[in-house]
Amino acid sequence: MKTKFTKLFSATIITALALTTMAAKAQTTSLTSDNTTVAPATATTADTKPEVKAEAKEKKEAKAEITAPAKAAEDTSWKPQRRVWGYTFGDFYYNAHADAGNRGPETNYNGVPTYRNAFQFRRIYLGYDYEITKKFKAEFLLASEPSANTGAATGTSIQNGDNLVDGKMAFWIKNANLRVRDLWEGTDFVIGEMSTPGFALNEPGTNAPTSLSEATWAYRSIEKTITDFHKNNSYDVGAALQGTFDPKTKNFGYVIMVGNNSQASLLSAANANTGFYKIFYGDLWAKFLNQKLYVDLYADNVRTSAATAAIPGASHGMFKIFASYSMKPITLGVEAYTQSFTSGVINQSTKLAENATAQGLSIWARGPIVKNLNYFARYDSYNPFTDYDAATVYAPNTTYGNYTPLYKEKFYTAGLDYNPTKNVHFEPNFWLVDYTDQRASTTTGYVAPDHTLVFRFTFFYTFGK
Repeated sequence: MKTKFTKLFSATIITALALTTMAAKAQTTSLTSDNTTVAPATATTADTKPEVKAEAKEKKEAKAEITAPAKAAEDTSWKPQRRVWGYTFGDFYYNAHADAGNRGPETNYNGVPTYRNAFQFRRIYLGYDYEITKKFKAEFLLASEPSANTGAATGTSIQNGDNLVDGKMAFWIKNANLRVRDLWEGTDFVIGEMSTPGFALNEPGTNAPTSLSEATWAYRSIEKTITDFHKNNSYDVGAALQGTFDPKTKNFGYVIMVGNNSQASLLSAANANTGFYKIFYGDLWAKFLNQKLYVDLYADNVRTSAATAAIPGASHGMFKIFASYSMKPITLGVEAYTQSFTSGVINQSTKLAENATAQGLSIWARGPIVKNLNYFARYDSYNPFTDYDAATVYAPNTTYGNYTPLYKEKFYTAGLDYNPTKNVHFEPNFWLVDYTDQRASTTTGYVAPDHTLVFRFTFFYTFGK
């Protein structure tokens, strides 16, 4: 029994060991054939192809990034200008005394009777500046500039371009031009209707001057500069080069312009001065002493038809110097000019044309008193015919403005400027012109010395600039 049990136990052990060995072998074979469970010692060629291609692609892209030119950075510094702007000034005025001879046809108060008082606009501007591109800029300006002596229009006519037939104020086109920036470095080209370099040109952000006499005087709301007062062109239709000799610092510059000498008036076959002759303008300006001293030299010349058809063609030309000096707390300015009129007057005794020379001088000062309160004062002297012979009577023979050789003028103004906030001004002031007749007192038509005196409360505001 014992022997049988021993034999059976031994057979069982041997059978179990055999089965275990077979199972282990089968499991080993299964695991090594399934490469997802046990990684092979070395990868096959089919397995490595996708990884090699991906690595080569990455190297190729990296090489392309290194060798490709860098993309230029986008210019975000320039913002195109789209600007509606304007300004207005006017007064409540009281005419304390009117000149007995009703002289000074170029003034705002010619013909206004003594003691008249009224509220009045003297200028309303509405402008639009549009930068087409960084290179090209368009400017458009509408203006209405009535005076206290603007009469009512009659029929279908419009007087002075500032009022309609029913007497209401009207706008007219004062500027309409295209600017080409930096035609070459430091010089702009402008074509169309624009400000001349006579006194009014003031174009910040361009290569044009910004410190001509009107901008430096700074009180156009009170009165025009002396050359504007006596009808030098402030604007014209033409073409100009406006430039600086030193574009980086802009301390020295120039303007060259040719125009129709028509200002805003349309060309007409009936007007002998337009379409045949051109006016030429030239200006040189400079800033010294850390821009405290400003000097401007200006000249113009034009041939015109004479006022009398029997007289050969006439001409006129101006040479002017303007200088200003700014030192705290005062700015001083001096403007002087001489203007020649070829065949400008007719000698009533000989009936012959003679040349005439006009001269003008303006001196002014302005500065602060306390915060938001400033002062200004100005004196002008004007002689329309420096060689006037008191024993002779002369008649004008020029189409220049309201020129007359008969009367010398002295102009005075002074006042205060209260500036409660930026671009708003209240300016109480007085306005005075003295007239002296150059003819002998025994001459028929002679007018004794007299004056026009006006007291004003002026208001002035600017928007959009």
